[in-house]
Amino acid sequence: MSWLAREWGMLRSLALYYGIPWRHGMMRRFYARFIRAGDLCFDIGAHAGNRVRAWKSLGARVVALEPQPDFHRLLLRLYGGSGSVTVLDRAVGAEAGERTMYISSASPTLATLSPRWMRTVKEVDTFRRVRWDSAVPVTVTTLDDLIDRFGEPAFCKIDVEGFEEEVLKGLSRPVPALSFEFLPADADVAVACLRRIEGIGPYEFNFSAVETMRLSWSEWRSGESVERFLRSRPRAGRSGDVYARLKGPGPREDPEPR
Repeated sequence: MSWLAREWGMLRSLALYYGIPWRHGMMRRFYARFIRAGDLCFDIGAHAGNRVRAWKSLGARVVALEPQPDFHRLLLRLYGGSGSVTVLDRAVGAEAGERTMYISSASPTLATLSPRWMRTVKEVDTFRRVRWDSAVPVTVTTLDDLIDRFGEPAFCKIDVEGFEEEVLKGLSRPVPALSFEFLPADADVAVACLRRIEGIGPYEFNFSAVETMRLSWSEWRSGESVERFLRSRPRAGRSGDVYARLKGPGPREDPEPR
C-alpha cells in the first residue's frame, strides 16, 4: 500500500463524510428520534467519525470502534480529547480474538473482515476495480463485552462491510435501537441480520437509502416485509441502512436543528 494511495483514500473519506455542509444538520435531526442527551451510543465501524460528531452534538456519550490504523488515529485526533467520546482500535465479531482486516487503500470505506463478502461484491460492476491491497491483524471484541464494560447503548450503528451478521452473533440481549448496512450486491448478509435481530427481541424495522437521513416508510414494518423488500433490490443498486427498534411508541418528530 503506497503512502500516496493511503493519503488519497483518507482525503476521499473526509470529503465524503465532512465535505457537504448541510449533512451534519440532517444527521442530527435524523438521529434525534433515537438518541437523547446523556444516552450511550456504539458506533461499530466509525471510519471517519461523522456519526460520532452528530451524536456528540446531541449530547450523547459515544463509544467509537475503528480498527483501521489510519482512521483510528484520525478519530483520536478529532475526538480523543472529548470526555464524552471513547475511541477504541477494535473490530467487533461473534467472539473475542484476532482476525485479519483487508483494506483498500483507494477505497478505505470498503475495509472488511469477510473474504466471502469481498468475493461476492466483486461479481458486481461497481466493485470490479476495487483492490484490497493490504491486510492487517486486528483485535476483535463483542457487543456483549462492550455492554458489560460500558453499559447498554440506546443506539448501536453497525457498518462493517459484510461482517454485520458476525457482529450481531456477539449480541445476546436486546438493545432499544440499532442499524446495520445493507448492500444489494450481498443481500444475504442483511437478511441474516434481520433474522438474527428478530431472534433477540420483538423488533420492527425501517429503511434509509444511503446517506439520505430519511426513513423510507411512515409505518415501521415486520422483518418478513423488509426481507421481501431487500430481496427485490437490484444487485447493482444503491446501498442503505436497515433500522431496528424494539416495538413501542413511534419515532419522535424531527426537531429543528440547534
